[in-house]
Amino acid sequence: MPIFIHFSPLVFPLLLLLVPVISTPEKHTMPPKQDLVRTSCVHASYPNICLRTLSSYSGLAKTPRDLAQAAVKVSLARARKASVFLSQLKNPSKREVGALNDCIVQMGDSVDELSETLEELHHLHGGDFQWRMSNAQTWVSAALTNEDTCLDGFKEIDGNIRSDVKKKVTNLARITSNALYLINLLDESRGKRTVRT
Repeated sequence: MPIFIHFSPLVFPLLLLLVPVISTPEKHTMPPKQDLVRTSCVHASYPNICLRTLSSYSGLAKTPRDLAQAAVKVSLARARKASVFLSQLKNPSKREVGALNDCIVQMGDSVDELSETLEELHHLHGGDFQWRMSNAQTWVSAALTNEDTCLDGFKEIDGNIRSDVKKKVTNLARITSNALYLINLLDESRGKRTVRT
């Protein structure tokens, strides 16, 4: 014999809202795919700079290779801007002129080396992967060395130009350092993921 329970008209709508929650079995959904930029940048040398400079690639970078290429593109663009910035500094002292000229040459070399890095990353595939990876690591390391050398040229010089150069080139060096980290991460992840050509 069925049992009937009588509810007041106010309680019944509340029970209807609870029934789906109580009676619906829990769905096992997969968590959304983790953001490659966020998960890759978390251990970078400069994680906040990494996130800030690469956040526009979130969703576009589907593989570690895509992200490493994006990081080198950002570094290359910043190196070009730094080179232009340095060449437009006004009224340097005699001591600053020498350091500034050396720095401009080094930024030009960094632009060339980052371009070579990007070229190597574009051609990563199969049998010559390790050779091209080694080249990319060497080129980006050379660019980073040039940026550090530029800063060294201003160590004994005081003034506004030194401060401006230090700010611009230090930021570039940090971005380039992150690019090297992501290239190394790509090299480490090769065994785990397929590198697209």
